[in-house]
Amino acid sequence: MKIVLQNLTKKFPSRNRKSREDVIAVGDFTFEIPDGMLVGLLGPSGCGKSTTLNLICGLIKPTSGKIFFGDNDVTELPPENRGVGMVFQNYALYPHLTVKQNILFPLQNLKGKDKLSKSEMENRTLEAAHLVQIDELMERKPSELSGGQQQRVAIARALVKMPHVLLLDEPLSNLDARLRLQTREEIRKIQRKTKITTVFVTHDQEEAMSISDIIVVMKDGIVQQIGKPQEVYDSPVNLFVAKFLGTPPINVFHGRVKDNTLYLGDSPVLAAEGVADQEVTVGIRPEGFVLQEKGPLCCKLVQVEVMGRDISIVSTHEAFDGTAVRSIVDAENSLHAAGEYVHFALKPKKVLIFNKETEERIYL
Repeated sequence: MKIVLQNLTKKFPSRNRKSREDVIAVGDFTFEIPDGMLVGLLGPSGCGKSTTLNLICGLIKPTSGKIFFGDNDVTELPPENRGVGMVFQNYALYPHLTVKQNILFPLQNLKGKDKLSKSEMENRTLEAAHLVQIDELMERKPSELSGGQQQRVAIARALVKMPHVLLLDEPLSNLDARLRLQTREEIRKIQRKTKITTVFVTHDQEEAMSISDIIVVMKDGIVQQIGKPQEVYDSPVNLFVAKFLGTPPINVFHGRVKDNTLYLGDSPVLAAEGVADQEVTVGIRPEGFVLQEKGPLCCKLVQVEVMGRDISIVSTHEAFDGTAVRSIVDAENSLHAAGEYVHFALKPKKVLIFNKETEERIYL
C-alpha cells in the first residue's frame, strides 16, 4: 500500500502563558512512501516523528494537509477503518490473556463483512505466531516472557489483521543491546517476507540505517532530508543531518577557505576548488583520516584505542569544536600513531563543508 502525505501539518496549543503561538509538531510534511517499503522516521526526541506516526494511524487529526492510502483519502477516516497495524514502545499486551489470546483479540473484534469464523481466526493466529517464531509460547502469559518475546507477540498481534500498513513506534527501545540487534533483524526479515508497507520510528540512527529502505531525518517538526540511508550519510544537506548520523559522530572543526584551499587553523589540508573565500564549518567523518607521516593535518595525540580490526586515535586540534578528535584507521597503520603528535591526510569524500551561518552544505 502506497502512503502519500500531502502538506501534512499538526499544531498544538501553546502552554506558555507569555507566548500564545501554536507549537508546530509537524510542519508541511510532503512525502510518498512507496508500496512495500520500510521507511525509518529518525530524529531526536520532540522532533515530530511519533506525531507523524499517529497522524498516519489516525490517533490524532492533522491541523491541515491530507493522508492517502493508495488513491484513497483517509484523512478523516477513523483508525479502526484504516487497515493499520501498530506496535507501541511498551508492547501494550493484555497481562491476563495468554499469548494466543493476545494475538487473537483483534480478530474477535471484527464485525460485519470482516467477521471471521472460529477456524479462520485460529488459522490466522497460528500463521502470525509462526511468522514471528513464537509457536511454542502460545499458552504463556506476558509476565512469563522475555522482552524480546513480548515484542514478537506485539508484532504478531499487529500482523494478524493482515494490515495494509504496519507502524512501529520505537519498538526496540526497551530491549538490551544484543536483543535489540537480533529483533531488528527479525523485523526486517518479517517485513521483506510480508511486503507490508512499514513506517518505523526511532531516535537510534544506527537502528534506522540498518533496516530502512529510506530514512526521513526530522528536526523540530520539519523534514531535513529524505533518502537511502547510505546516500544521506555520505551527502547530508546540512550540519544537523551530518552530526546526527554516524557512530562515532562526525568531527566538527572551525575552518576557512582561502584561494581555493581549505584551512584548519594555519594548516592547508585540502583543495576547495570553486568555493568562495569565507569562514566555514568543516565536518570530517572518523573514517576520513589517513595516517601519514607528513600529512597536512597535525593533531596532538591523546591516546590510541585498539578495537581489533581497527584502531581509534583520540587527539586534539586547535580548530576542533569539541573536546577530542576521534579517527578510525586500519590497525595495520598504527605504526604512525606514536609520539606527541600524529599526522593525517584526509579523504576528500569524507570531508564536508558547511556555511558557518546557515549550516547548509557547501558542495565541492
